[in-house]
Amino acid sequence: MSSLRSRRSPLAEPSQQIKTLKEGSPALAEMATFQSRLEQTDLWPLKPTPFEILQINVGKMCNQTCRHCHVDAGPDRKEVMTQVTMQQCLDALDKAPFKIVDLTGGAPEMNPHFRWFVEELSRRKLQIIVRCNLTIILANEKFKDLPQFFAKHKVQVVSSLPFYQARATDAQRGKGVFADSIEALKMLNQVGYGQPDSGLELNLVFNPAGAFLPPPQARLEQDFKTQLKKDFGIEFNHLYTITNMPIARYLEFLIE
Repeated sequence: MSSLRSRRSPLAEPSQQIKTLKEGSPALAEMATFQSRLEQTDLWPLKPTPFEILQINVGKMCNQTCRHCHVDAGPDRKEVMTQVTMQQCLDALDKAPFKIVDLTGGAPEMNPHFRWFVEELSRRKLQIIVRCNLTIILANEKFKDLPQFFAKHKVQVVSSLPFYQARATDAQRGKGVFADSIEALKMLNQVGYGQPDSGLELNLVFNPAGAFLPPPQARLEQDFKTQLKKDFGIEFNHLYTITNMPIARYLEFLIE
């Protein structure tokens, strides 16, 4: 599969995604706005809270082309953040009371300045989260030391794993992804991730492989922990469930 951008699909443009959603669903076009819903609650008017987390997308380049990807990432997406822009982010962090920096992509590790950026964030004593797709660790020899690099800088690793069995995972992310993900999780466990009292946090993320909502998070977390431990000896801290966003490639899937 290639990205929407490389296929010159109209759905590569956010404006076309919005138009498609509204035209394809009269009910959606008539739905109350987010603000109008908020105005009916005790949350309105919204008041600013202190800055705490800065999430930074460092590029759309990825070693995977997942069918549900809502940022249309893939190997053919060459857009990555420059080191100049990263320095501007660091300058902003020096002036604002952020405590956590959450790095995402694409596969953020594929940005050529990724390690420099993590080192600079670590030097500032910031908590760092990296959204790792796991397979990047095995994608190339130069990435195989990522578990050690993450551990050195106390990075919290948040990794997508569609299911604790191969069939559902490979259907969503590609053939062989489950096996590589399991191997990468074992490598993370070996350096202390997910282990009691290690201080190295490893969290997994589940999002549905189809057009349905995820099951209750607490129940699914227990299922994942039981099966991954039983079948592969893998341990992790928490499982988070998320709902796919009906945009980009997931929107294309819904239309199909």
